[in-house]
Amino acid sequence: MSDASAFALRLVRGAVGGIRERMADRLAELRAQVVDREVDLQVVLQHVVDEAARALDADRGTLWLADNARGELTSIAGYHPELPELKMPMREGVAGFVARTGTVLNVPRRDPRFAPRIDASTGYRTETLLAAPVIADGRTLGVLQVLNHRGGPFDAAHEDALVAIGQELAALLGESSLRSQLAPGARQPLAFAFNHIVGSSPAMEQVYARTRRAAATDATVLIRGESGTGKELVARAVHHNSARREAPFVVVDCAALPESLIENELFGHERGAFTGADRARDGKVHAAAGGTLFLDEIGELSPAVQGKLLRLVQDRQFFRVGGVAAEHADVRFVCATWRDLEGMVERGTFRRDLYYRLRVVEIRVPALRERGEDLDRLLDHFVYEFARRHRRGPLRLDPAARAALLAFDWPGNVRELQHAVESAVVLAPGERLTLDLFPFLENQPRPPVATSIDDDELPTLTPVTLPGGTLAEVGAAYIRHTVERCGGNRSMAARILGIGRNTLARKLAEEG
Repeated sequence: MSDASAFALRLVRGAVGGIRERMADRLAELRAQVVDREVDLQVVLQHVVDEAARALDADRGTLWLADNARGELTSIAGYHPELPELKMPMREGVAGFVARTGTVLNVPRRDPRFAPRIDASTGYRTETLLAAPVIADGRTLGVLQVLNHRGGPFDAAHEDALVAIGQELAALLGESSLRSQLAPGARQPLAFAFNHIVGSSPAMEQVYARTRRAAATDATVLIRGESGTGKELVARAVHHNSARREAPFVVVDCAALPESLIENELFGHERGAFTGADRARDGKVHAAAGGTLFLDEIGELSPAVQGKLLRLVQDRQFFRVGGVAAEHADVRFVCATWRDLEGMVERGTFRRDLYYRLRVVEIRVPALRERGEDLDRLLDHFVYEFARRHRRGPLRLDPAARAALLAFDWPGNVRELQHAVESAVVLAPGERLTLDLFPFLENQPRPPVATSIDDDELPTLTPVTLPGGTLAEVGAAYIRHTVERCGGNRSMAARILGIGRNTLARKLAEEG
């Protein structure tokens, strides 16, 4: 290597070293956000990819995550507007090679491991490609790649930088609720939206869509749903993905405070406002300045407090208890309730004008029984998370326990499920969570154990005489037989058949 070449390489390494430090700082900031915030994970990961491509002077980048349930890589973030997402078998392409081997790969287009069908599907032409594994605890979570360096081929300094970025990205993923899906042996296909909110059912997709639209505005939001469905998580998602995300998110539990204290809690008081008020005190409205005020269980407020809240929501003004000067409130309002506000309005127990002021954007969070296959996904998520929290090592649900839990109605919704799984994880004597660890199921009808939905313990169905005729007729008979053997439990039958529950429902409906 000539002196000039060596000098140039040192310059590049120095510049890339600075890039590594800046990226490490930026990713550390993002990690801190992911730990305790319901951020939109798609947005966060896209930001990481964009920053990596910009830092390495590449034209674009892509993050592939391992979908262990399907044995493939899925493009989670990347600039390919031609397609919403890309999928690739683990055995295919440069990304597949890096995922399998855990090694960095820096190749031109002519490399035999290059997968030309990806460019063919997007219409983009890749000339140079640098890919690094995203590894945590010795296992590959995904592959981070950058395409088409603007200064010619990528070099060793770029490789070092991308590896470092991949390590920071692995740490970020390890702090997110995605970690349970990226664990070895994950049973559910990769699916996510907001951090800490787990589910991919059509009902939850509607929640995600409305949450994103609400977060992009400053409109007042009313979140409806039964107790335990996760209304506060949705409220936090609205806040943490809004322009107010760096300001406080302040919670007021309207059901936990007596009527005599709720006004003081909200608005604060002046000195001398009542006996014992020896100094002025700010309320929650002041504490939420610039941010979001979350009024939980809004339906519990008395008519008197409702009137003062109406002034606050309508005029963004309030008076402290004992105060005479109006104060301005720069807050965004998000409210939640399980109550039938429409019925309360008709009975005169909730102000009609306040109801309309609060119901600008309404988000309904479905009950767990309405979320279909999300229950199975949530079971796996909570088992993983609580085993990790309580240092239990890998645990798995016994087939009989899983069948009974899937058949249970869960009147307490996700909160009840969460507590039940945590209790079982703590009390389990071994590596399996058995039916006896869920005593509330004792008096419930027991689904046949043969309906296990663990992939390695799927039941052997009894022989059935199938009719002659078309393939569709034979398939319909087999579907009916499977549902019968599962005691009518469609979630289990769908798992055995290898189709989604909605697909099964549609096929049964087609038969009439």
